[in-house]
Amino acid sequence: DEVHALAGSKRGDQLSLTISRLRGLVDGLTVSALSATVENPRELADWIAPGACDVFEADPGPDPEIGMLEAAGPPPWSGAGGRYAVQAVLDEIARHQTTIIFINTRAQAELFFRALWEANAEALPIGLHHGSLSREARQRVEAAMAEGSLRGVVATGSLDLGLDWGDVDLVIQVGAPKNVKRLVQRIGRANHRFDAPSRAMIVPANRFEVLECHAALAAVREKTLDPEPLPPGALDVLCQHLLLIACSCDFDADAMFQEVKQAGAYKDLSRAAFERCLSFCSTGGYALRAYPQWHRLIQRPDGLWGLRDPRTARRLRMNVGTIIDPEYVKVRLGKRRGGFMLGEVEEDFAATLSPGDSFLIGGQVVRYEATHELTLQVSRAPGREPKIAVFSGTKLAMSTMLANRVMALLQAPERWGDLPEPVRAWLELQRTHAALPRPGRLMVETFPADERHYTVIYAFAGRNANQTLGLLISQRMEETGLAPIGFLATDYALMLWGVRPVEAPEALLSAEGLTHGFETWLSGNAVMKKTFRQVAAISGLIERNLPGQRKTGRQVTVSSDILYDTLKRFEPDHLLMEITRTEALRGLVDFGRIHALLETVAGRIDHTRATRVTPLAAPLMLERGRVALQGGSAEEAALEDEAALIAQLVPGLRT
Repeated sequence: DEVHALAGSKRGDQLSLTISRLRGLVDGLTVSALSATVENPRELADWIAPGACDVFEADPGPDPEIGMLEAAGPPPWSGAGGRYAVQAVLDEIARHQTTIIFINTRAQAELFFRALWEANAEALPIGLHHGSLSREARQRVEAAMAEGSLRGVVATGSLDLGLDWGDVDLVIQVGAPKNVKRLVQRIGRANHRFDAPSRAMIVPANRFEVLECHAALAAVREKTLDPEPLPPGALDVLCQHLLLIACSCDFDADAMFQEVKQAGAYKDLSRAAFERCLSFCSTGGYALRAYPQWHRLIQRPDGLWGLRDPRTARRLRMNVGTIIDPEYVKVRLGKRRGGFMLGEVEEDFAATLSPGDSFLIGGQVVRYEATHELTLQVSRAPGREPKIAVFSGTKLAMSTMLANRVMALLQAPERWGDLPEPVRAWLELQRTHAALPRPGRLMVETFPADERHYTVIYAFAGRNANQTLGLLISQRMEETGLAPIGFLATDYALMLWGVRPVEAPEALLSAEGLTHGFETWLSGNAVMKKTFRQVAAISGLIERNLPGQRKTGRQVTVSSDILYDTLKRFEPDHLLMEITRTEALRGLVDFGRIHALLETVAGRIDHTRATRVTPLAAPLMLERGRVALQGGSAEEAALEDEAALIAQLVPGLRT
């Protein structure tokens, strides 16, 4: 069930291989897969069984009843919490039997749940459910939902899939869904019956998200999902699979290659790639062949491949799987053995830092110096603006299709009538006094404000890609003497500020220059090491679990860093190094999306030289102003000041 959630992931690659293995062991095996949110059923069928899977499309039932939740007052200019709509959400909870309130991140779920309780004058029973809670806490909430004793549940993706709550009659999505498939999946949690329409409401967290939510609603009504091509099966997963097959029996390489090719994720696998995986499993690769612990497979005199030492089977089985728990990195002020801890940041964020980058933590600006194991060493940078305005790890990325729909909405004023009046006024003022982004082109605005010079790039490429773009362009600005100070990335745009104005953004945005800069930047931070650690664990190069013990994150990090440095020096084209590079480009930093954008634009840049902050840039200026604020109460204060701030930034703009 929910097969769409697996296809294209490493968990899905593992499932694809094991289904193929079962087919080789059982004659006439039947496999059934279910999904309610598939944009291309034939492609998914070929992923399950290439050329041998039938597609049955069921009656979809009644169309969902979905719309925007109207809250008192206009949507905020910036922010991500959606807490301005707490009372409206409570009113809907009171009117329905059971309501699931979906939030995109665990931190925002905690804050929204707290805000609901503070406003819950009727003491309605409301629960909280997300992956960071203990299993016992989640099970209590699930049991209460099944009994019908909860009126509302605030949840993240932990309730997205596979749970049938018959009494749920409303779903509320707080924050833009980021892709249409996720929205449709969440809508389906309400009235989970064949003959009843699902009822759902969306609460955009800010004005840019109003546009995204309207674009998503239009896609749902048109029954259009986000078409994303499935990537080829990951080779580190294939390495693990070969080792596990050897735990059960010896195998013939030719027969195994044909069996693997019957897995949909690996249907295009070349024999050369298969042989590289087999070689890695038998020797560890050229640079590691001197170490017996990585000689796991051996070819016997009869030509079959099997375990060199049968005792390794236990350890291999203890490390089955493709899910790597996320790590948090401690931030230490001072040297390794001294100073004190300032807090923690996501490892995904820490991996993108280069020495000299500055960010805000604990209310103070710090400068990144180095990383030792799982500790970030920083120094104080008093009086300095943080280069990276907001630290955050990988977030849900807005799909390319949804980004294109938002762009199309911006270019269609005749469709603005369905938008809230303040949002229409905002767009009209932008159209009158500046310009709007156009498909196939890249819009850039430059303007002075607060004794700084700002550059805004409306890339609509998702937060992760825009964050990477900010790091790369900052680097290019430094090289050309433009003295950048900092940047802010959202799903929709990248805003940079510095001492000197950017006169020719085309020079900063050339695909060739950014690709070269990316290579330099990638070699100067921990992105590759972080990605390598995951690849090494999945492929079996590093063991996380040992008989009677489990390695700590620090122990795994030390082992993988030593191996990475060894391979980088002595065998940079090692199989795992190539997998690591592919993973880093596609996942953590999303550079592929940046490159695709620049190739599509092909130098067609619309540069607006404004004399002051433009209406479209105003939310970004406010977002930057929130950086030092901590907690929900501070956000409430920021909301109260928005009207005054907007009036100062863009005179004449209604709030």
